[in-house]
Amino acid sequence: MTTIDAQTAVAPLGFTVMKNLQAASPARLAEVLENPGFGVNFTDHMVDICWSAKGGWHRPRVQPYGPIPLDPAASVLHYGQEIFEGIKAYRHADGSIHTFRPDRNAARLQASARRLALPELPTEYFIQSLRELIAVDGRWVPSGVDQSLYLRPFMFAKEAFLGVRAAQKVAYYVIASPAGAYFSGGVKPVRIWLSEEYARAGRGGTGKAKTGGNYASSLLPQAEASARGCDQVVFLDENRNVEELGGMNVVFVFKDGRVVTPQSDSILEGITRDSLLQLAEDRGYSVEKRPISIDEWREGTASGDIVEVFACGTAAVVTPIGALLGEGFDEEQPIGELALSLREELTDIQYGRRDDKHGWLVRLDA
Repeated sequence: MTTIDAQTAVAPLGFTVMKNLQAASPARLAEVLENPGFGVNFTDHMVDICWSAKGGWHRPRVQPYGPIPLDPAASVLHYGQEIFEGIKAYRHADGSIHTFRPDRNAARLQASARRLALPELPTEYFIQSLRELIAVDGRWVPSGVDQSLYLRPFMFAKEAFLGVRAAQKVAYYVIASPAGAYFSGGVKPVRIWLSEEYARAGRGGTGKAKTGGNYASSLLPQAEASARGCDQVVFLDENRNVEELGGMNVVFVFKDGRVVTPQSDSILEGITRDSLLQLAEDRGYSVEKRPISIDEWREGTASGDIVEVFACGTAAVVTPIGALLGEGFDEEQPIGELALSLREELTDIQYGRRDDKHGWLVRLDA
């Protein structure tokens, strides 16, 4: 067992690897990679690291993918003490496997952990956990156009007790799923439903953490959006400022060259969003993070001051917003060229087709 203090962690963990004796055959793997879908097929192995208040991070291992034994009194089942991340591995033309800005995902996982009273996994351990999984399941990284291996690190309280306090035993896992192109027929503008009855998160709550409860609370309004013919739902805060979609950030492009994204303590910090904003800034756009009200949005598109609106996130990268609907209105949104141009530049960097001037890529298979 190797245990390093979270504040000074530099030494790698000593992983034990237990091979899956029922790993997918080459024929089965080829079948999956032919049409990966998203989040429906999983690789042969997963990472498992334990944490306890007394022992710190310990027993790191790669083991066969499968059910997780859990006591019925495990804290996560009763109090929702759980966080997760989403990050991708990309196969480059030379066969190498890279990921994108994993230090930022590690930092966001740490921030989520602080908010949910969970231990903070050191950045070194986070990146090592991705490398350890790729070392045994690298064959699962697809090579098709816009395909990737979606990596899902997650952490939850596993201590069996019913007292309301932070758990003293925690589990960290990484699972992986081949992901096909998010838009099989090309990127298409989406229709957005404005939710004015439901809130995604409140001030001082868990909105800035990537925790399951935030997504659970978005499912009902998302279902209502779907019933109205919309693809996604957008939420407002108590001041009627735009927050984010159910799982994506929002960006507004103004005709005077400003690129604006909502900013508040209840919005999840988007790594894809921030990367796109950096690329826009590199092109000479003025980037702003500030509150933007629903009235400013609607008035801006009506007047022509806002010339483009798009959503962004790890899964879809960039999605133009083509329509905003709400009670009593259905407003077409302007479609511009910046969103898809930024998407092309970002994905070219991720897949190694364009120079990585910012040093965002980290190789996982070496």
